[in-house]
Amino acid sequence: MSLHTTAQSLVSLAADSGHEGGHNSLSPFVTGGGALFVLLLLLWITTRFNRDR
Repeated sequence: MSLHTTAQSLVSLAADSGHEGGHNSLSPFVTGGGALFVLLLLLWITTRFNRDR
């Protein structure tokens, strides 16, 4: 697939959605909370391995 074809398919997919706000089953609070948890977990793991302070 070329870049132009990929861009066209993404534009048509976005136009076909027909409603704002994304998928109905995804709660922004759950998504944000999950992302925050993953980032905090990665921060904790990074600080555990960084022992040369």
